[in-house]
Amino acid sequence: MSASPSLSRNRNQHAVLTGAGLFLWFSNAILLPVLAVILALLHPLESQAQPAAFVTPNDMGAGSLLLQTAQDGKYIEAPRLATDVDIDVNGPTARAVLTQAFENSTDKWVEALYVFPLPEDSAVYSLKMIVGNRVIVADIKEKQAARAIYEKARREGKKASLVEQQRPNVFTNAVANIGPHEKIVVQIEYQQAVHLADGRFSLRVPLVVAPRYTPQNAEAIAQRADLKAGWGQTKQSSSRNGVSKPVSAPLLAPESDRANPVTLKVNLNAGFPLDDVKSLYHTVEIDRVSDGARRIVLDGDATADRDFVLEWSAVASSVPSVGLFREHVGKDDYVLAYVTPPAVATSQKAGREVVFVIDNSGSMGGTSIEQARASLDYALSRLKTNDRFNVIRFDDTMTKFFPDSVMATADNIASARRFVTGLDASGGTEMLPPLQAALDDSHQTPGLRQVVFLTDGEVNNEQQLLDAIAQSRGRSRIFMVGIGSAPNTYLMSRAAELGRGSFTHIGSVAEVDERMRILFDKLENPAVTNVAAAFSEKNVNLSPSLLPDIYHGEPLVLAARMGKAAGSLTVSGMVGDRPWTISLPLDQASNAKGISKIWARRQIDDAEVNLTLGKITQTEADKRILQLALEHHLVTRLTSLVAVDSKRLRPANTPLTTADIPLQLPAGWDYDKLLGIEAMREAKADTRDHQTGDKSQSVNGDADVQEISAPPSASPPLPQTATPAMLLILQGLLALLFGASLLIFISRRSKA
Repeated sequence: MSASPSLSRNRNQHAVLTGAGLFLWFSNAILLPVLAVILALLHPLESQAQPAAFVTPNDMGAGSLLLQTAQDGKYIEAPRLATDVDIDVNGPTARAVLTQAFENSTDKWVEALYVFPLPEDSAVYSLKMIVGNRVIVADIKEKQAARAIYEKARREGKKASLVEQQRPNVFTNAVANIGPHEKIVVQIEYQQAVHLADGRFSLRVPLVVAPRYTPQNAEAIAQRADLKAGWGQTKQSSSRNGVSKPVSAPLLAPESDRANPVTLKVNLNAGFPLDDVKSLYHTVEIDRVSDGARRIVLDGDATADRDFVLEWSAVASSVPSVGLFREHVGKDDYVLAYVTPPAVATSQKAGREVVFVIDNSGSMGGTSIEQARASLDYALSRLKTNDRFNVIRFDDTMTKFFPDSVMATADNIASARRFVTGLDASGGTEMLPPLQAALDDSHQTPGLRQVVFLTDGEVNNEQQLLDAIAQSRGRSRIFMVGIGSAPNTYLMSRAAELGRGSFTHIGSVAEVDERMRILFDKLENPAVTNVAAAFSEKNVNLSPSLLPDIYHGEPLVLAARMGKAAGSLTVSGMVGDRPWTISLPLDQASNAKGISKIWARRQIDDAEVNLTLGKITQTEADKRILQLALEHHLVTRLTSLVAVDSKRLRPANTPLTTADIPLQLPAGWDYDKLLGIEAMREAKADTRDHQTGDKSQSVNGDADVQEISAPPSASPPLPQTATPAMLLILQGLLALLFGASLLIFISRRSKA
């Protein structure tokens, strides 16, 4: 018997109601709790992994450097930096105030790290951190203690700043806990001596840190323990050809419209009537204050891609032959003396052996190789017929043009000049083999032996090169020629000091003739040798401890500490075969500021030189350097400046993001030749490896710190268009649950 239509309808309705009730029960009992758990798990992940500070390239309305995060297609804008340099020159010393304004343009709390250069002889002694209307003054501490203080303040959410020396001319400034859309100002002060050469005074302000080349056997290099410690904080990413960026600072691509702007002014009080004042590489405005004073200001903001160099000279009637200055600090007097020997007429010079070494590695690409070729071509043209010479070129390979030094005949010079003209820049900078080849004096040819080394010096193994000079210099004199807009002046000046030569910088092709002519005046004229300095008073601490040869146009610069600047200073030596001497009354010294800091810096340099020469042990050098640094409040490889705010401002559960300030490539460098396509690919691979690594621990073991890595180019890769993985998982779970409930509903209905 068939069921009535009304009964069938009722059964169907009952089945529908039963299925609906079962679906509602299943949703309430299983689906909603599962969804609640999933959403609860997702909420903290989303709040940390995708904060409001993350952006995509399409979100940016202006040119910006975006740093890649662990999330595909998510970036954070790099902190911005503006730098102001204010310098007061008074006679022989210069006091500089370097102001760095860090701006966080994101919604995240940020720790910024900036790598910046300073003069290799600068005495860094003061750090102030300005937060709102408060000024926090830094303390000088041993390096490890300063780092511990900074790390503790960072973890506690307090604003802090730490200035460390990575190399004598490369420093880092770390600033922790910069709040969202906040600006923190850090002021660094240093003293340096004014440079005098060839009758002109000069001041150099380095503005860019160039990438450094790491030799192929870098891991096998036995670096001194102090340099290991000094470089321990650096994180270098090397490509196949060895090019590395110091302290992992991102490098801006040439097409980037982002820059680290620099403003600069110099208040020049020379202490004598001025004849000529000029900026060599930047456009400036010069205002006359008095006969001996000028005010120099950069014309607009400068791009931090080349060194700033200012030169000035005295009117002919007031050129000082001797400069003597003093400063009284505590119980002691500090003396700074410039002594220039008189020009000596010479007869026909004896033959010399000159070995020219030219760097044609990738960092010399662009205008640098043009300057180097032009400089060496000029040098070859100045050789005399009784000279012997050779040419060595190097990148990551080396070529000696002649097997041994040859006579400077017209044919030999012509063939060498053709060889130099054909050189191009590429490859790595393996500087040690050509240096050793140039210092090889196994043939012992008679006469003076000189090595002229043309390079930008951008290598990581400076100490290995200096050790080689100390060990193999013999009777050779080394003359370093720094090429380009930002050469490694520390390596150049220290190599020239150990090699008893001099350092010349050529920053543009237009300078080649003048600079090389001045250099050859030094090479061709007799130096003052066997130099000695004696004070009539006792208990005088003199620097440098190793007195150099004095070359034509260059003064001997002495710094000393004594109880009272009284009595006399006598300097003597030999000019060729003739004795030379001069005596200076110390009570006639003029007053000047900053000499005590300069003396302490030179004493520290003396300790490093004596360590390199094997005259003192590592322990003795460290003890001396630490004592000087703490006494005179100086940043060294063993000491740092640290400033900490007393207030905690970052909330306890809010993560801190670390981000490096990007650096610009020095002007004139060829980006493609330096890095190359393969290097770019490997840098990107390194970035990806870093992003997919263990994120549970930060670099410093701080769980609340999220390190952000940077792609090598200012233009980040396009964001991924795939749906985020977590959303896909959620959608899959919802589909499974819905399918399960639908299956139960259909099963119940079919049974009914």
